[in-house]
Amino acid sequence: MRVRRATARDVVPLLASMHALAVFEGYAADFRVTADDLLVRGLAGKGAKQFTALVAEDVHGALCGHAVLVVTPFTYDLRPTVVLKELYVDVRRRRQGVAEKLLDGVRAEAVAIGAGRIRWLVLPGNGAAQRLYQRWGGAPDTAWESWEMRLP
Repeated sequence: MRVRRATARDVVPLLASMHALAVFEGYAADFRVTADDLLVRGLAGKGAKQFTALVAEDVHGALCGHAVLVVTPFTYDLRPTVVLKELYVDVRRRRQGVAEKLLDGVRAEAVAIGAGRIRWLVLPGNGAAQRLYQRWGGAPDTAWESWEMRLP
């Protein structure tokens, strides 16, 4: 298995993986991303990229997981923050080290751009994800609460 940056040729399996995550996390009814969105916003290589995606593929080239990253260019320390927006591993490929390899790829991307931190959210009650992130060196951010305002 290897982890690499997603390209335009990954659009169909990446979209399927993103939809599987939406089902798992309970927002499939609101999922609006299309193949064209992925191409225009990051995978086609034209214009400003709004995201970076990493994919894990097995020895046969089949996608078995993905990570989606968004970069905040700078904050208080004038260093970028990498926001891990999505991490998903196909249910048939879990407990095989896929998530760890994707997370190592996320860390490498963050180090390459001089980021000061990586941030992400975890669903309450997702103990498996929390244990994974702790093993990887992450910890809950006790200094801040996650807030949002939904807009029409």
